[in-house]
Amino acid sequence: MRTHRSCSRSGCPLPAVATLTYVYADSTAVVGPLATSHEPHTYDLCAEHAKRLTAPRGWELVRPDGDFEVPAPTSDDLSALADAVREAGRPAPPTQPPPDPTDPPGRRGHLRALPTPP
Repeated sequence: MRTHRSCSRSGCPLPAVATLTYVYADSTAVVGPLATSHEPHTYDLCAEHAKRLTAPRGWELVRPDGDFEVPAPTSDDLSALADAVREAGRPAPPTQPPPDPTDPPGRRGHLRALPTPP
């Protein structure tokens, strides 16, 4: 299930709509649509930060014209949500049964606790 992905910029609570990737071999920074899953070495950005981003000196910045949009939920997201709801609705596994009152006190399985001598 896709969780809410926030902008990677420190202190920005806005939802991510774009992904920033650096191509070091070509000295290029690429800002594109939000990746389907979070990848290492990429950064999720909100619309404002995706528009205002500048590339390091000497680098090229590739960014599509137009606005970025928050992706709509997919059927995979809905299926994952339904699975999570089913899992939460399952009964809890049975706990250990209460001790049998006919067992002598202090006895557990094959071990016995001996009373303190008088």
